[in-house]
Amino acid sequence: MESRVRIKDLWNEQRIFSQRTLGAMVVIAALVLTLIGRLIYLQVIRYDYYVELSQVNRVRFDPIPASRGLILDRSGKVLADNEPAYQLELIREQVPDLKRTLQQLVKIGLIAPDELDDTRRMIMSRRSFDSVPVRLRLTDDEIGRFAVHRYEFPGVDLATRQTRHYPYGQLGVHALGYVSAISEQDLEHIDRATYAGTTLIGKLGVESAYEQQLHGKNGFRQILVNALGRSVLRQGAYAPELHSQAPVAGDDLVLSVDLPTQQAAEDGLGNRRGAVVAIDPTNGDVLALASKPGFDPAAFARGLSRSEYAALSDDVDKPLFNRALRGTYPSGSTIKPALGLVALTDHVIAADTKVLCNGVFNLPGSAHLFRADKDEPRGLLDLSEAIARSSDVYFYKLASTMGIDRIDAGLAPFGYGQATGIDISGEKAGLLPTPDWKERVYKQPWYPGETVNMGIGQGYLLVTPLQLAHIAGMLAERGRNFRPRLVKGIRSLDGQVKLLPAIEDKPVTGIADADWTTVLDAMVGTTHCATYCGTAWMAFKGAAYEAAGKTGTVQVYTVAQNAKYNAKALPETLRDHAWFIAFAPADAPKIAVAVLVENAGFGSSNAAPIARKVMDAYLLRQQAAAPDDATAAGQ
Repeated sequence: MESRVRIKDLWNEQRIFSQRTLGAMVVIAALVLTLIGRLIYLQVIRYDYYVELSQVNRVRFDPIPASRGLILDRSGKVLADNEPAYQLELIREQVPDLKRTLQQLVKIGLIAPDELDDTRRMIMSRRSFDSVPVRLRLTDDEIGRFAVHRYEFPGVDLATRQTRHYPYGQLGVHALGYVSAISEQDLEHIDRATYAGTTLIGKLGVESAYEQQLHGKNGFRQILVNALGRSVLRQGAYAPELHSQAPVAGDDLVLSVDLPTQQAAEDGLGNRRGAVVAIDPTNGDVLALASKPGFDPAAFARGLSRSEYAALSDDVDKPLFNRALRGTYPSGSTIKPALGLVALTDHVIAADTKVLCNGVFNLPGSAHLFRADKDEPRGLLDLSEAIARSSDVYFYKLASTMGIDRIDAGLAPFGYGQATGIDISGEKAGLLPTPDWKERVYKQPWYPGETVNMGIGQGYLLVTPLQLAHIAGMLAERGRNFRPRLVKGIRSLDGQVKLLPAIEDKPVTGIADADWTTVLDAMVGTTHCATYCGTAWMAFKGAAYEAAGKTGTVQVYTVAQNAKYNAKALPETLRDHAWFIAFAPADAPKIAVAVLVENAGFGSSNAAPIARKVMDAYLLRQQAAAPDDATAAGQ
């Protein structure tokens, strides 16, 4: 066979090689140009930006928490301030093994075992570089215990922070509220930057309602750090000019609360369950707001364990429950002055109309007896005596004659069934029942017997102690209506107090002066013993001022028709509640009070004496100061 010999095409191979070389050079040139362009972009165009980033990497901004504002009573006594405390803080990105670290803290007794999951969840809800408080307030023993094991806990350290201090302990806690650790729920509605370095936030009462004013504005300081995030003085030859900004403390709040009056209210209640609210009827200032039992707000500031919180929340006496704002009860006979005004205004009855009281009442055609208390006054009574001596039969008949629609329309302007609008959250509105309400809720019609019960403040009607104090203030002011408030002024850093204006709401109108005089004089009769003795005359015997009031006793459970009420045979929680409302001095009121004592029995003997103590605490000091004021004015 003839063999073929391939001759190499050198020219074509050279051409292909040259093309490939050129292509590679183009690609290399493009990459070089891209790199140069990127370098120019990074080093020239974006120079300032990346210098700032590099500065952040070696200069850390540490927040300086602002000092929380103080809370003062109306005369300047400190009710809430701040004190230093050590707390245990953890930065998640600096902890090698979070699970193991937390278990070790449990082992040395700094975290309770039943709090482990909650603590881990709280840490994970915060940013990895945030310093998260694990324990808010350490004892000296706990500080020493951690110091011994400190080397075992990278990313965990002690920090000196300010914590909330309440000099008077439980006094006024349901008005002041408390602060506690920032929770996952709090993080959803606060600005994290504003609260950087802050561990506490207001939870209830004034502490919560005025959080923005109390919190202040955090500052910062720059700290030079190395690659491990630890503070250093310099990095090689680099010693930066570090800056700082001082925090701005929160504003101080000046409350309307009068400390001696608040103390008298809580001392009066003692260990009994109940509430006392005292208001200045001329402007709505809350002079005292007490709910018993209470609790120590400092416990929340230091951090409650799960078992401690369970003990509070499961307590049968409900110390966490604010009875003054959220406790709803039938009003009992405290409704009678307002009901009397409505009846006089609508000309249902005249002030001097005599009504026979024989101790029982029944509706026409009904065998059901509406009974009165055994001390019910007997005979012919006019409106004044019926109020002063608290005749149930008189008001059974009056309510039946008026009808539920007239009663509802007349009581609504006094604020029954409506929130007062006090400047802290959590208030309940109570209930002014109507036929439409009952049909909607119970799918039942309104019965005439329910109207009869309304005449003495029983049945579906519900009020709070705050509402009744507010209503007592409206009675004192003959219909003027000031919204209750706990904060009357804000003190700025320069010491200047900006007083907040009183808010006057819609008054009760259309009531004749003569009708006001009739009912208010009847309330004065409640605290006196002249032609007849009012139900609270013993409590106010010898008072240095003239008070107007109304007692109330609220039935907690229904007594059978043929049975007799015997408090001693009943469990305490089924016994009657005691009410008393009052204002004084009767001719120029300066204080209006509502007192509720749960399961205490008669308002005359169990609630009225407490009101007397509260009024004495406020009015007698003013009377004692009056001569000095007059002398000073003369000079």
